[in-house]
Amino acid sequence: MPATKRSKPLYERGGYQLHRREGRTALEIVWYDEERKRERSASARTEDVELGRAALDRLYLEKTKGEAFCPTCGQRREATRVYLTAAIADYLTLSAGKSSIDAIRPRLTHVLAYLVEKDLAATACDDVDEDWIERFRKWLHARPIVTPTGIRKERSWSTVENSVLQLAAAVNRSGGIKAKFKAQQPKEVNQTPQHRSDLAELAAKFSYCVSPPPGKQPAERSKRDRASLLAFLRISVATMARPDAAHDVSTDPARGQWNSARRILNLNPAQRRQTRKYRATVPVPRRMAAVLDATTGNLIIGTSVKSAWETMAKALNLPGDGESGMKLIRRSVANIVRQRLPQEAWGELEMFLGHDKFDDVSDLYAPFRPDYLRRALAVVENIIDELEILAPGAFSSLGMQGLAPSE
Repeated sequence: MPATKRSKPLYERGGYQLHRREGRTALEIVWYDEERKRERSASARTEDVELGRAALDRLYLEKTKGEAFCPTCGQRREATRVYLTAAIADYLTLSAGKSSIDAIRPRLTHVLAYLVEKDLAATACDDVDEDWIERFRKWLHARPIVTPTGIRKERSWSTVENSVLQLAAAVNRSGGIKAKFKAQQPKEVNQTPQHRSDLAELAAKFSYCVSPPPGKQPAERSKRDRASLLAFLRISVATMARPDAAHDVSTDPARGQWNSARRILNLNPAQRRQTRKYRATVPVPRRMAAVLDATTGNLIIGTSVKSAWETMAKALNLPGDGESGMKLIRRSVANIVRQRLPQEAWGELEMFLGHDKFDDVSDLYAPFRPDYLRRALAVVENIIDELEILAPGAFSSLGMQGLAPSE
């Protein structure tokens, strides 16, 4: 116990208090540990009160697992009605450090929007059953997706189910409460696009970037404006990376991704946690290796090439209705590789795609072996060579950062 009585806490939750520490900059979190029968403390690692509140919330939720505690004495008590809004807020607090938080937040935002629109703010976790979820599904599915450019698209059932899945996780994490509903399995709601680009269609995408047809602006300006799209096409073909992983590729040594000497690329940057969608370490074809060696920092300039992709898809008359999203490159190249690989080597393709992996120890050393995924790599090398013939400059024009779009 402290030698002198503490002042009133800056913030308190379930017996956890936030205080300023005399002579120290960082705020202090103090609580009584029932198991050890003594007071304990931890630094909030910040002097900002709002950030300190968030740190206390995270610690409280981690220590108590969201179980109900008396706000005055901190003693465990029987679980009572937990509001859905509170469960979501706590779950977002706990998930703040996850690499998937950018996906989690908008999924749960849809639930909060539903609560507001339907005047259901007083809904408790126990109120949410299968009937409640079915009404939410129908409501969200009826709300179209509006792109930044104002284009309205029908919302897929798989997108809706992502929000249901995230809500179930939030309810189950709220302490002593089990969700009364289940999210449908992805295979039950996902409609995997059927279209796959052949080599000619892949080449047309590269030609769109490196040999733009005459138009309203000079060809060099068109090339410059499409430089990031070209970079995306290149890394997607060479590594079969998912779009988010392709955007993350960098040659910055601090990111720990590009090993030029060994010609291997870790699609998962240093300090980023792996998720269910595993990002592999892959061998890089020689032409792509030359591009990476000529790159300083991020391969793709800007936050996203989605808008440029959609413009290209329209210009090339690619199939609509979700058939030609940015994963088309990954799916198409994987399809060609599978056709050309002997069946006994299909496991190499699965490892390229991140669908399979070595154990944790082998994962550290296998990429440095000369024969690492060599048969799959050889097929990708051939694909790139053929694309270079069909679309000269697809991989041979270097220094594309110099053609990055001007501010």
